[in-house]
Amino acid sequence: MNQLKYEIIIYWSNEDSCYIAEAPELPGCMADGKTYSETLSNIEVIIGEWIEIAKETGREIPRPKGKLMYA
Repeated sequence: MNQLKYEIIIYWSNEDSCYIAEAPELPGCMADGKTYSETLSNIEVIIGEWIEIAKETGREIPRPKGKLMYA
């Protein structure tokens, strides 16, 4: 499964004074960074780790859906 096919949402957090990245299809999968590119790099690592831990613990790994729709 290609970990880079998961949707990633990146936004600036005034409260934390950094960028925050979330992979909404993977519960609890988040990262942060001082720059946009650092944040993207960090979330890619965290997605890989999320998938690896899920495999080790027998947790179901959702298939990437691509772009999510929000109301």
